[in-house]
Amino acid sequence: MLRELVAIALSLVMLLTAPCAHASSSAVQHFLCEDEPLEAIAFKGAVDAADIPNSNFDTVPGAFVVLRWRQNSLQLPRTNNAGVPSYSDGRWWWQALDPDHPEFAQLRGKVEHYNCTREY
Repeated sequence: MLRELVAIALSLVMLLTAPCAHASSSAVQHFLCEDEPLEAIAFKGAVDAADIPNSNFDTVPGAFVVLRWRQNSLQLPRTNNAGVPSYSDGRWWWQALDPDHPEFAQLRGKVEHYNCTREY
């Protein structure tokens, strides 16, 4: 009985702390990258650190973006760069200096850039 209650409690905690529980529908953006649909979902960080340079644009340490593209689901953490938020895991890179044409790239021996445009 105790084991079942712990399992239920753990499942509830996981459900409540899942990334989709914290994203607002306004955070979802749709793009075409290399003529294929890409969905970008931004999540705010859980850490409040106003003195850190990457707290611009209402993102703070712990923020990340989920990109769904070509049957891939990438979760990229917010970089520590100042200015417009950028996200990278060391292989993939995402930044929207121009919100209608974000930068999307991948490092595979050389940098592969993907052409992206906002889908309206």
